[in-house]
Order: sequence, then C-alpha cells, then structure tokens
Amino acid sequence: MSGPQTAPYGFWKSPITSDLIVSSVVALGGVTLEGDATYWSEMRPSEGGRSVVVRRDAGGAHEDLTPAPFNARTRVHEYGGGSFAVSGGTVFFSNWADQRLYRLDSGQAPRPITPETAMRYADAVVDAPRGRLICVREDHTIPGREATNVLASVDLEGVAEQQVLVSGADFYSSPRLSPDGARLAWLSWHHPNMPWDGCDLRVSEVRTDGSLGPPILVAGGPRESVFQPEWSHDGRLYFVSDRTGWWNLYRLGDSGVEPLAPMEAEFGDAQWLFGLSLYAFESPERIVCAYTQDGAWRLALLNVTTRDFRPLDLPFTAIEDVRASPGQAVFWAASPTEPAAIVRLDLDTLEREVLRSSTTVDDAVRPYFSLPVAVDFPAADGAVAHAIYYPPHNPDFQAADGERPPLLVKSHGGPTGASNILLALTTQYWTSRGIAVLDVNYGGSTGYGRAYRERLEGRWGIVDVDDCVSGARWLAARGEVDGGRMAISGGSAGGYTTLCALTFRDAFQGGASHFGVSDLEALARDTHKFESRYLDRLIGPYPERRDLYLERSPIYSADRLAVPVAFFQGAEDAVVPPSQTEQMVDALRAKGIPVSYFLFDGEQHGFRKADNIKRALDAELYFYAAQVFNVPLRF
Repeated sequence: MSGPQTAPYGFWKSPITSDLIVSSVVALGGVTLEGDATYWSEMRPSEGGRSVVVRRDAGGAHEDLTPAPFNARTRVHEYGGGSFAVSGGTVFFSNWADQRLYRLDSGQAPRPITPETAMRYADAVVDAPRGRLICVREDHTIPGREATNVLASVDLEGVAEQQVLVSGADFYSSPRLSPDGARLAWLSWHHPNMPWDGCDLRVSEVRTDGSLGPPILVAGGPRESVFQPEWSHDGRLYFVSDRTGWWNLYRLGDSGVEPLAPMEAEFGDAQWLFGLSLYAFESPERIVCAYTQDGAWRLALLNVTTRDFRPLDLPFTAIEDVRASPGQAVFWAASPTEPAAIVRLDLDTLEREVLRSSTTVDDAVRPYFSLPVAVDFPAADGAVAHAIYYPPHNPDFQAADGERPPLLVKSHGGPTGASNILLALTTQYWTSRGIAVLDVNYGGSTGYGRAYRERLEGRWGIVDVDDCVSGARWLAARGEVDGGRMAISGGSAGGYTTLCALTFRDAFQGGASHFGVSDLEALARDTHKFESRYLDRLIGPYPERRDLYLERSPIYSADRLAVPVAFFQGAEDAVVPPSQTEQMVDALRAKGIPVSYFLFDGEQHGFRKADNIKRALDAELYFYAAQVFNVPLRF
C-alpha cells in the first residue's frame, strides 16, 4: 500500500461527514433505575429533536415508552432536565408542547394530570404512599411578571388540587424524600446567585396530612454551593458542598456535618439542568461516585463507614448520571476513543456492558480519530489556564514539511461550565480535515475548584477572552499551529466570548458565533428568570454599572471588528433572542465585513434537528475555508 498523500492542512478528505454525524446520533441522559429495569431519555435529531423515554428490561429488550408526538422535555429554567420520574413501572413526564405533566401506565396512552395553564414542572420525586409527585413548579400565568418558582405537590391521578409546599425563594431544585417518606430535603437560592455561587440545603418533616413542618438549614449560604442532596438507604442525608473550595462529599451526622472524602477534586458540577446525579448508593455502606481531577472524570467506590476511597480502573474520562443498585452501577460515560453511552458496570468484576450508545462508530472510521491531550498554559493574569488539544490527524494525508495547521479555538457555553475529554464526532470533523482544535476551559470553568470559577467574577469578556487568546498563541509559539490562520467559535456564552475575542483582540482571523450574546445590556433587560441576575456577578450590578455593560458589549464596538464572522441562531431562542445576533449582523454588513447568517426556524437555544445540525456544521466549515483559512475543500 502507498503511504499517505501530501496535501495542505485543511484540504484533507475525511470520512467523518456531517451526514455521518447526524445519521444515527442521539443525546442520552436522565438515567433512572427501578427494579430490574433501566430508563433513560434519548434526544433524537432524526425525529426533529424529540426526547423519548426508553426502558430496558432485565432481558435486554429496549422499548420506547413515550409515543410520538409526545416530547419528554421541560422548560423550567429554560434548560430543563429532570423531565420524567418512574414509580411501579408508571412514567410521569413533562411534555414539551404544552408543558403539562402526563401519566403513562403500561399499555395505555399518556394522559395529562395537570391543567392547561402556563405552568411548568421539573425534578419530580414520587411520594407513592400519599399518591402525589413533589416537584419544582414554575408559574408563568401572569403576563409581565417574573415567573414564580415553588415546590408543589401534584396528585398522581390529576384529581386533587395542587398544593404549594415551599415558597418564598427565587429558585428551588432537588426535592428528595427520605426512604420512609418522613422528611423532605431540597435546595433553594435567591437572586442574584446562581446555584454554583451559593444555595441552601434545608430539611423538613412531612406531616401526616402531607404538609411540611418548619424547615431546618443543614448547609449552604451566599458563598457555599450545595449540590445533589440524597438520602441513604438507612435514612441519612448526604450532599456535596464546596465549603473548602472544592465540591466534596458530606453527610449530616449525629454531631453535625461530616466530610467523607476530602480532596482537591470536584464531586459536583454546575446545576444548569435538573436531575444531575454524580453519586449513588449501592448499599447503605457504599457509594458509587464520579469526580473530576486534572480535567478528567473518574469513578470511585466510597465506604461511608471505613471512609475507604477506591478509584476504579476504567477507560472513561467523562461521567454523568450515576445510578446504582446492589452490585451494579449504571451511568452515562465517554472516553477519547468511544462515544458517549449508557453503561452498566458490575462492581465486583468491573465488567462493563453498553446498554445504549449515542452513535455507531464503524471500525473503518476509528483510524481517523485524533486523541486529545489535556494542556495547561500561562494565562494573562498570571494564573494557569486549562484546555483540551486535538491535533489534526488523518492516516490518508500528511502536510508538507514545515507547514503548520490552522487552528479552531472552541469556547464553551455557560460560561460556568466545562468541556470534557471525550470522543465527539463534531470535533473529529475538523481534525480529520487537518484543522487543529483547542477546547479551552477558561477561567470560570468548573472542574478546577471554586477559586478557578471565581476568576471570572466581574471579568466576563476579559478573562475568558484572554485565556482563549493565550491558549491559541501558546500553541502557535510552540510551532503546533499556524498563528496566521486561527479562528474561534462558541455557542451561547461561548458565542459572546467569540465575539469579544474578534472585536477586542487581534489574535484570530475569523470566527463563528452560535446564538451568542452581542449586547449585554439587552441581555440584562430581556432574558429568562433563571439567568436574569447572572450578570450581576459576571459583570456588575445593572443599571449601576451600565458603563461596563456597554464597554464589554461587542455591538457597541462593532467598528473595531474587522474579520469575517458566521452567525447561527435559533428563531425561538428565549435565552439569547435572535435580536442579539441580528443587530451584530446588520452592523457588520454595514461595514462591508464578510458575514454569513443562518436563522433556523423551530430551534431554541441549541440545535436539535438533524437537518439544521448538518447545515450549521457544513456551513461553518465552508465559511472558514473561504474566508479564514484560505484552503480549497474536498469532501
């Protein structure tokens, strides 16, 4: 066989096409165990982005439970999560179209158990003895008023009236009943905090009539973030707190709060979605827990009696949705060489079984995968910043001696979030064509402790941008990439970082904003409740520091932006409305800057339909080839 063909970086022909990416990919989540059955949610781009609740029985048979056109997805906080619960084989789920809760009994059609009003529901726990769900309810019934969030009970048959159990805070999450049903734990927080800034964990006794007794504050505060309260089999309350600067595991003991495995690692995550689970009880004595350290996620077993902490030797570098039952754990996981999947792990033998993969990877495609490397580099403020580097790789091609590849810098959303080390075909789409990718976990990202998250306080649009620029220039100085052919791309908050980098810095020759923020002042005045005060901590209080909002908004400095930009926007986006993008597009077109604008009908904050995902990916590649990297394309 002949050796690889010599061709310029960015010119390489790849079998990892947009058609391949959208043909069989599903997004998996919401893992739930009941008896011998495993449940999860599948978001299917091939079905227009519909989310389906799936059950796998003990014999391995899979069954779609929620029929079309039902879409098991909630809009609470706009980001949703925690959209279904299971009890006795009956599924209770929130339906996207009308946001009502539905009951789905075996062999029957779904039937609504909440009325047709502007209410939304999420994060439900089933209180079977009392015949009710306890859930987060978000009330949008009064136009022009901020939505009201409470913990409420919903009758399992939809007969009795709903009851408000807890109210008064701006936000609630994670209602969790003790095994005997005698106590309820929950999280709450107030504006301007986000849950990762500070929230409270409270517990109340549940009275015989179902109402709650006086709440007791267990942990939390304005500067302590609590995550995932859970009750053990023997009725003890566990939770994750960052009171030491790291999200670690704790429990409420006889003499107060007790740390279980203190270490410089994160056992929690940013609560953008409801229903997140990073640990679970395999037995009263043993916890299966996920934690991240040095940019990679791991799984461990923790004996809560002896405090023995045993990391497991597994290939995964990204882990979520951890659930457990005697002798097994089931979770979402991915690695640098295997796509995300729902995995069952035998805790005695460590034998693994993939219950459902997010996509099918043909062996013929595997040689084209670029293996990621976690990198650290000096940040502009003297800190050490973090990123994941994917070098270009294609066994069929090589570049000429001395040529360096173009670079695509990725800035994740949030901005309180993180990029994980894992196999993503959307990343391999670029690297297999000879384009290097640097996925930056800039200051403000999770996974590196509270102090690293707080690097972004009051400095959004500065620290994140500096870290993306520093990472790109660091790679160029090392000779890894061509410093004259660098682009930056990001979605949502990452789109804002992208626009700031292109407007206020000169490191990149172009970029792409996916539903990104261009006007911070407009965002502060016109966004949904969950994030309506988010900018207080990231920028400053509004309108008192209106000067900062104007100073850091790309739209007010569009005259400084002089490089090509592509824009991708959902027409129904309630988080970052289309006006944010269209103002920027109009300003750049007026200047004569090369601009492409793609508005997708029926899409919200992020694209879920196969045709739109495909079109956005190919359009971004064509845009860079023609306007930024100056390379011809071959597919």
